[in-house]
Amino acid sequence: MTHSLVVHVPDTDLEPEPLDPAQIVSGSPEVTGKVVWESEDGRRLRGVWQITPGVVTDTEVDEMFVVLSGSATIEVEGGPTLTVGPGDLAVLHEGDRTTWTVHETLRKAYAIDLGEGGTSS
Repeated sequence: MTHSLVVHVPDTDLEPEPLDPAQIVSGSPEVTGKVVWESEDGRRLRGVWQITPGVVTDTEVDEMFVVLSGSATIEVEGGPTLTVGPGDLAVLHEGDRTTWTVHETLRKAYAIDLGEGGTSS
């Protein structure tokens, strides 16, 4: 996928991305997403991601995202607590250990940059 493109994020069809049960702290959150662009070396990804209400943990990669709908509180271990909602731009850093409390189904558009040999979660 190397061409320029436009994606209408609110209507983008997403595919299931099952969570590791060990990541679920409470509730029954479900994740869906779609990569809309990937660099030739697979280290830069652009896409759309959505999660339903619940509490999950994650170890982050370098990511910038903009929330289109929904809301969540993201606690960064040893760092800030971020409250995000529609229109908010957030930046997470590789290695951040986070706990996401999703209050309303959250949909975001993201840009991920993976380190040497990294993979996205």
